[in-house]
Amino acid sequence: MFKKLLWTVAGLLIVASMVLSACATPTPEKIIQTVEKIVEKEGEKVTVIETKEVTKEVQVVVTATPEPEKPVEFKSADPNTLVLAEISEGIDTLDPAWNYESDGDGIILNIYDQLVTYKGSSAVEFAPALAESWTVSDDGKTYVFKIRKGVKFHNGADLTPEDVAYSLQRGVLQGGTDSPQWLFTEPFFGIGIHDIAELVDDTGALDDDAEALQAADPEKLLAACQAVMNAIQADENAWTVTFNLAQPWGPFLATLAQSWGSILDKDWAIENGTWDGDCANWQKYYGVSSENTPLRDKANGTGPYKLESWTPGEQKVLVRNPNWWRTEPTFPGGPTQPTIERVIFKGVSEWGTRFAMLQAGDADVAAVPGENYAQVDPLVGEWCEYDVVADKFTCKATENPNGPLRLYRGMPSTSRTDAMFVFNINTDGGNPYIGSGQLDGNGIPADFFSDIHVRKAFNYCFDWDAYINDALSGEAVQVSGFSIPGMIGYDPNGPMYHYDPDKCAEELKLAWDGQVWEKGFRLQIGYNTGNVTRQTIAQILQANLADIDPKFQVEIIGLPWPSFLAAYRASRLPMAVSGWQEDLHDPHNWAQPFLIGTYASRQRLPAELKAQFTELINAAVSATDDAERAKLYQQLTQLDYENAIAIRLAVATGRRYEQRWMGGYYFNPIQAPRDRIYTLTKQ
Repeated sequence: MFKKLLWTVAGLLIVASMVLSACATPTPEKIIQTVEKIVEKEGEKVTVIETKEVTKEVQVVVTATPEPEKPVEFKSADPNTLVLAEISEGIDTLDPAWNYESDGDGIILNIYDQLVTYKGSSAVEFAPALAESWTVSDDGKTYVFKIRKGVKFHNGADLTPEDVAYSLQRGVLQGGTDSPQWLFTEPFFGIGIHDIAELVDDTGALDDDAEALQAADPEKLLAACQAVMNAIQADENAWTVTFNLAQPWGPFLATLAQSWGSILDKDWAIENGTWDGDCANWQKYYGVSSENTPLRDKANGTGPYKLESWTPGEQKVLVRNPNWWRTEPTFPGGPTQPTIERVIFKGVSEWGTRFAMLQAGDADVAAVPGENYAQVDPLVGEWCEYDVVADKFTCKATENPNGPLRLYRGMPSTSRTDAMFVFNINTDGGNPYIGSGQLDGNGIPADFFSDIHVRKAFNYCFDWDAYINDALSGEAVQVSGFSIPGMIGYDPNGPMYHYDPDKCAEELKLAWDGQVWEKGFRLQIGYNTGNVTRQTIAQILQANLADIDPKFQVEIIGLPWPSFLAAYRASRLPMAVSGWQEDLHDPHNWAQPFLIGTYASRQRLPAELKAQFTELINAAVSATDDAERAKLYQQLTQLDYENAIAIRLAVATGRRYEQRWMGGYYFNPIQAPRDRIYTLTKQ
C-alpha cells in the first residue's frame, strides 16, 4: 500500500508536469467491507457474514487555475527610426523667416531652437531655450535676453548674441506679406505696420514690390534698416540681446517661441547667399519668395535634430543631434535629450496607403481624416481621452485590448478650415480656373465674388450638419465669425449662416442683377491633394448648388500642396479651401490674418472693407480691458458675417493615432500639428 501510494503521487507529479489543466490527488478513506463466507459448524455448512474496516484510496480530481495569458508586447521592429505618414510632403520652404505653414513648422521646430519655448502643454507659459533668462521693463517695452553659452550649431560653429540679433533682423528686413514677419513688425514699429516696406512708404504701396522698393528714396531705405537695428540689439560683452518695442505687447514671448523666431548661424547664412548684415543693401534681399530664398532647401540650426535630406513631394529625413545643448527639461518629468535616431516624414496622399502602413506597423503615427475614424477604430487597443480641466489624458483599454493602436482624442483645436472667396481673381496671362471668364454659363468673370448675393448664396448652400457629421465624425462645432471658441469676444450664439436651399435660391436670383439665375456659372474650387476633409467641403457645396439648378456648376480640383499654395497666394483660384493654425493664443491672431492680413490679401478684399476692419482691429489689439476688447471683436464678427467674406466652417476636436510602442507624447494646443519630436520614444 505504501509503495502504491508513492507510485501514485509520483505518477501524478509526472502528469502534472505535462498537463496543467487538471491533476489527481489520492486521498486515503476508511470503509466497512462486508464478506460472505461458508464455514462448517458442528458438522454442517453455514453462511457467515463478516465485516471489517479497510483503507481504500479515493482519487479526487482537482481542476487547476488556468495560467493567465501573457500580455501582448508592443515592440517595433526598428525602435531607432520614427516614421510619420502625413497627408502630403508639403513644406514650402526651410527658411524660418519665410515659412508660414504648419508642415514646415513641424520640421523647422525640430532643427532650430528659439530664445524661449512653450512649457509642456501650456499655451501661455514659457521655458528658457537659447535664452537662459530674460527681464522685462516696467513699461513692458524692453526685453533683455541673456544668451546661453556653449551652444553649437549643427556645423560646429558657436552660437553668439550676434547670431540671434542677425536672425531676427534679417527676417524683418526680408519682409513679405505672405511671410510671418508681420508678427514682429507690429510690436517693433506700431500697431498696423505689417511689413518693413511700410517704414519706407506708409501707404503700403511698396509691399511685396521688390523692384519698386529698391528704387525708393535711399535715405528712407537706410532709416528703415536703422529702425530695425535699434529694435533688435546684440551686446557681445554682456552676452545679451535687447528688443525695444513700440508699445507693450503681451504675446511677444509667444511670437519668439515659434518657428519664425528660429536662430541661424549668421556666417553660414551669409555664405549661402542671404543678406550680409549691411544696411546699405538690405533692399536687394527684400521680397524674396519662399521658392527663391537661398535657404529654401538647407538648414543649420542648434536643435535636437539635423536635416539629412529633403526630397520634395516624397519625404524629409532628420537625424539626431548628439551634441544638443539641453540638460534641463522644459516641463516637470519631461526629457532632455532625443532617443530616436532617425525621423522620416513621409508624404502619403492616398488614404488607403496610409491605412495599410498603420495596419502593418510601417507607420508609427499617421494622419487619419475624420471620415476614416470608423475604419481605424477597430485597431485601437488603448483609448486616451483628454480632460480639459485637468489638462491631462485618461487612458483605458478598449474592447479589443490587443489592438495595436493608441488613440488620443478630445483635444481642443486651435485651427480651422474655411472656404475662401476671391473677390478679384488674378487673370494675368490667362486663368484656367474660371472657364470662359464670362458670365455665360460656361465660366465666371474675375470679379464674380464681389457681388454680396453670390457670397451669401454660397453660404446658404453649405450644409454644416453634413460636414460635421460626415467629414468630422460629429466631433466639431460650427463657429460664429473669424474667431474660435474660447477667445476673448467669441460668442457661441453669435451670427452664423445655416443651410437653407430656399435662401440660397433667393440670393442667386438677386446676384448680378439676375444674370446668375438666368445663365448659370462654372467655376473651380481648389484644395490640396490628399486632404479628403477639404475635398468633402467642396463636394458638399458642389452637390447643393447643383440641386438648386444643374446649370450652377462647381468643379473640384486637387493640387499638390506647393502648387495649391502658389495658386492660392497668387489669388488665381476662384475659391480655395484652406486652414489656419493660430500662431499665438490671442484673438488678434485670428482677426489680423483673416480680415486684413494673409487671407484677406489672398482674397483681395476691397480697400474700403479692409479699412473698416483695420480701424476695429487696431482698437481691439491696443485696448487693455478685456471687456472692451470683447465688444470690439464682436463688432468685427458682425461685420464679417454681414459681408459674408468666406464660408466660416467648424472647429473640430483633435485625434492622434499612433502605434502602442510609442511613448512621450504630450499635447500643446499651439504645437499640436508641430510635434517636438525629441520628446517621443519607441520600444
